[in-house]
Amino acid sequence: MCGIVAYIGQREAYPILIKGLQRLEYRGYDSAGVALLNGGMHIYKRQGKVSDLIDYTDGRDKSGQVGIGHTRWATHGQPNHINAHPHTSGNGHLTLVHNGIIENYALLKKALEKLGHSFQSETDTEVLVHLIEELQSRDALSLEEAVRVALSRVIGAYAIVVIDEREPGKLVAARKGSPLVLGIGDDEFLVASDATPIIEHTKRVVYLKDEEIAVLSRDGYMQIKTIGNEVQTPYIQELTLEIERLEKGVRPLHAQGDSRTDHNDCRLHAWSTECHRRLDPTGWCRRIPESIPAG
Repeated sequence: MCGIVAYIGQREAYPILIKGLQRLEYRGYDSAGVALLNGGMHIYKRQGKVSDLIDYTDGRDKSGQVGIGHTRWATHGQPNHINAHPHTSGNGHLTLVHNGIIENYALLKKALEKLGHSFQSETDTEVLVHLIEELQSRDALSLEEAVRVALSRVIGAYAIVVIDEREPGKLVAARKGSPLVLGIGDDEFLVASDATPIIEHTKRVVYLKDEEIAVLSRDGYMQIKTIGNEVQTPYIQELTLEIERLEKGVRPLHAQGDSRTDHNDCRLHAWSTECHRRLDPTGWCRRIPESIPAG
């Protein structure tokens, strides 16, 4: 069972990502990796434990206030450095982490190869980031619109986080069939597979629903839409579980993605639509190129 951690804000991302990945080790994994944005994209990934990743990054550039991290349990391809996440687009601008299985990845991969894409790994995840790249470049789409259109062509389950070095103030997350939690801090956001990497930084969380996409920015604004392009009003859930209990191995019900609202570890607060900000007012209505199959 894979794990995702992401951060965008005013602090250095690397320590937050590493601590978060360590909190997700209970889920089981065979490799780990991080991507950090700081002028360019810096990607580090290793087969083995998070501790191996820490050793590998020692002495390397780990600066950056935007980053994504992942622990992988192999499904497509062997457990090795190449198949480990994060995965990058062919042009090197996009980087993505993914939990779940893209069932029609082989069909998508064949179509993309005909368009000139080549792949380094055996994973369905690399196919997805190349699909987003293709849509973004051919139709001049924003990152969030390219993600939305790509996911409308995907069959399967996913929780993803994507960053683009050309839009360093933005992070896009989405889910279907695999849990994803947004942590809301002061001018910062965290994203994780469950609440355990988030709770020491903020207790205010939003649990994405199936087929929802979140756009998070460094200046503290967020927007949630559906794959069908409908704006959603998020509800902030306040975690009441203390970090001391988490350190003792007690995990909140919502750590596993439970969406019930009457649990003792959470309280709900509506977030009015006035708090939303459309980050790209023109990018949500573009069409997918006809050459990409509908799946």
